[in-house]
Amino acid sequence: MNTKLDKLPTIHDHLVELYGNELGQDTFQRLCSLIDHYRPSSLPPARRKRRKVCQRDSILITYGDQVSQAGTPPLRSLADFCAQHLNHVVSAIHILPFYPFSSDDGFSVIDYKTVDPALGTWEEINAMGRAFRLMFDAVINHISAGSRWFQAYLSGDPRYRQYFIEVSGDPDLSQAVRPRALPLLTRFDTPSGSKAIWTTFSADQIDLNYHNPEVLLEILDTLFFYAAQGAQFIRLDAIAYLWKEIGTSCIHLPQTHRIIQLIRAALDAVFPQVLIITETNVPHADNLSYFGEGTNEAQLVYNFALPPLVLHTLQTGTSRALTRWAGSLALPAKTAAFFNFLASHDGIGLNPARGILTEPEIAALVEKTLAHGGFVSYKSNPDGTPSPYELNINYFDALSNPFSCEQDQVQVNRFMAAQAIMLCLAGVPGIYFHSLFGSRGWPEGVQLTGRNRTINRQKLERFTLERELQQPESRRSQVFARYSKMLKVRAARPAFHPNGGQQIIECGEAVFALLRHSPGSNRRVLCLHNITNQVQTVNLDWQALFEQPSITLVDLLTNQSFNLNPGDPWTMRPYQVNWLERK
Repeated sequence: MNTKLDKLPTIHDHLVELYGNELGQDTFQRLCSLIDHYRPSSLPPARRKRRKVCQRDSILITYGDQVSQAGTPPLRSLADFCAQHLNHVVSAIHILPFYPFSSDDGFSVIDYKTVDPALGTWEEINAMGRAFRLMFDAVINHISAGSRWFQAYLSGDPRYRQYFIEVSGDPDLSQAVRPRALPLLTRFDTPSGSKAIWTTFSADQIDLNYHNPEVLLEILDTLFFYAAQGAQFIRLDAIAYLWKEIGTSCIHLPQTHRIIQLIRAALDAVFPQVLIITETNVPHADNLSYFGEGTNEAQLVYNFALPPLVLHTLQTGTSRALTRWAGSLALPAKTAAFFNFLASHDGIGLNPARGILTEPEIAALVEKTLAHGGFVSYKSNPDGTPSPYELNINYFDALSNPFSCEQDQVQVNRFMAAQAIMLCLAGVPGIYFHSLFGSRGWPEGVQLTGRNRTINRQKLERFTLERELQQPESRRSQVFARYSKMLKVRAARPAFHPNGGQQIIECGEAVFALLRHSPGSNRRVLCLHNITNQVQTVNLDWQALFEQPSITLVDLLTNQSFNLNPGDPWTMRPYQVNWLERK
């Protein structure tokens, strides 16, 4: 074993704290051997270099079979499409789980280390990684009931006896937080009788038992494998529920945070270029806790409050809640950043908005979702009552009623105003494939699968998609052209650095205004967003904003120049966006 035990004290301390001195010591020695196995001396220095994110980083979120092409493996079709259309538009691609699976559109993984043959092979993944940085999913809270691990458990294999959580008797589990309105336990027949097994998300998604260090070592081996296959971002799915203790909420427990710290330290020891991003669809304050101290847990945290807040802002035409919340955002360290997004393969979570929006405001989001043809998913509260948990609707439809006679151009303008707000906020943007290409909802999919989330998971045929993109007046073409422009502008301006300054500018609730500063310099971009369907005129202190009494500003999105003097008003068309920089 090449690794010296005294070179990794942080990892050692975490393991002893989790498992006690004797078992922790043994697990540490085995982990050191695993680290030595994955520390390839031939790894290029560029891939070993510790990375930080910058304004050039933006991440496309997509399924591996999002773009189909007859006779071509889906991952290859996706890679070819992205290489042709997204070069210099996004820098990275988050391929949603591409492993063999049994349910939940990939999030019930059968084999962590295999590419689903229906999608392609590791060769296609590696080819995509040569053109874009890659994000892999680590679905490590649970594994499929059809997995080799669980099937071995069911057959009585002693190796897997402690891989899953058996619950005996009738303990009080009422405090356990339930993300879905489904039973917490599922019974399975085993050679030693019927067993009640912990299944947080569904009967097909069997929670792993991290009280057993064998499970932790298996998962660390999986994460190292992902990094060796080219992952530069690893998304820890549903990580808040990782550690279970009967009699507690079983969410955000100290042991969960310690395991994330251990994962961070272990990856830093072998693959320091890999960044961790935590997926925790929970109230904002709890979500922020996954930064840890800023240097010891996730480098990136999903900004889950943003989607419902931006939706509320555009639906109501008032920026009060968004402005108040955005003004409170702070990072614990310069090595940390928010992962900003509006839409994803999942719905729009409501829990992150609780405490920021009032319950009547949340109820209004629910009501409008239903009026726009969407669905609402519910969770079970500790007292057994249900409450709305997630809005299942395409983000374009959430903003614009698909049944209305409103002009298409107005709807596109409203949608792009929402996307512009997300892009200008400090952080790394994540753009869902359907948002980048102006998709609407797919209610027919819900009828086919019986699952609400399918409404935003339609798969597209490449020829049809590209034909629409070639039509300048089509919704897809307009959205993609404007989105591409904003992403390229953002990538070229240091003021949009994730760790740059961010100052809320008060200019009335009808306009969301943000001044971005580049780190360590006075490069500035003023971002103005009319969030209403009315013309708005605002008065700004141009001298204070740009430190000159009279200035020439250029709108980065249109390249139009403006000569401004103190006191000059600024007028904006409905849903207009201006990103202004001193010329």
